[in-house]
Amino acid sequence: MTSQAKSRRLPEGLLDSCVAAFAEAGTLDLSLDQLSRHVGISKRMLIHYFGSREAIEHRAMLRLEDNLRAHFAPESLPAGSSAETAVMALWRRATDPASKGVLLLTMDVSRRAWNGSAAARRFYREQQRLWAALLGRFVSDKAVVEEILQVLQGAAVTYLITGDAQPGKRSLKRVLTTWTARVGQEHRKRHTR
Repeated sequence: MTSQAKSRRLPEGLLDSCVAAFAEAGTLDLSLDQLSRHVGISKRMLIHYFGSREAIEHRAMLRLEDNLRAHFAPESLPAGSSAETAVMALWRRATDPASKGVLLLTMDVSRRAWNGSAAARRFYREQQRLWAALLGRFVSDKAVVEEILQVLQGAAVTYLITGDAQPGKRSLKRVLTTWTARVGQEHRKRHTR
C-alpha cells in the first residue's frame, strides 16, 4: 500500500461494503470487477482508495476480525453463564444462517493461511488467541479450552459442508459434560479427605 493510499480516507461504509461482498461470496477471491459492482464504485476508485488489491484484502481481514470480536464478545453472553450455556450460545451464533457468509469467509482466510499467506496466518493466530481467551472465561482448564476450540473448528467445517449444526452441538455437549463430570469428581475428592 502506498503511503498516499494509507493516509487517504475511505468513503463512509466502503470497507464494510467490501467485507459484506466478501462475506456474501464466502471468499476473498472476488475479482476487482465483482467487488466494484457490489460496492458500487469503479475498480480504479477501489485502487485509488486502498492502494492495491492486497491492501483491500488486508483491511477486509482486519475489519472481519473486529466484526468477529464484537459478534462473539464475552459481554454479549448472559452474566454468570455456565460453560455449557456460553459455548452453546457461541455455537448458535456461529451456525445462525445470517453468519454463514462470515463463517465461509473465515474458512477462506484459514485456507489462505495453510497455503502460506503471512497475513492470513496472523489473522488465524489472533482468532485462536481470542477464542481461547473467550472460552477461558468460562472454562478454567486450558487443555479443555483447547479441546473445545478444536471441536468447534471441526464442527464448523462439518456444518458448512452439511448444513446440519446438530452433530457439532452434540460433540460440544459431550466435551463439556465430560469436563464437568471430571471437575465434579475432583471437587468431591478434595472435600472427602
